[in-house]
Amino acid sequence: MAKVLIIDDEPNVRTLLDMLLRPMGYDVMLADNGWTGLQLYRQEHPDVILLDLNMPKLDGLAVLKQIRSVDSKQPVIVLTGDTSPDREQEVRALGVSEFIIKGSSLQFLEDTLKRLLHPSVVRQNG
Repeated sequence: MAKVLIIDDEPNVRTLLDMLLRPMGYDVMLADNGWTGLQLYRQEHPDVILLDLNMPKLDGLAVLKQIRSVDSKQPVIVLTGDTSPDREQEVRALGVSEFIIKGSSLQFLEDTLKRLLHPSVVRQNG
């Protein structure tokens, strides 16, 4: 079972993603801030991380930089309300797997997870 770590300060977003991903068979871990997210990352070694950018105290960009300092290949999907092209370019330069604007299709998120976690299946069927 693939582990998905969700780091987002918005309770409604965490709840929605949890309700979406658990029935699909994912082991979901939730963090309501960047510090807790980094702690869970280090303890649990998730297969993929869903990361919000705009959070108080330790924002998603700082979390991403910390993750990249440990593992340059860790799959990270940025899921944010920040639509700034400069911000997107900045996080893409740090090697995020995908940049998704909150409110986008949940199907796109689901497809992205499948692509990252099961690349051979997607290639054969896609």
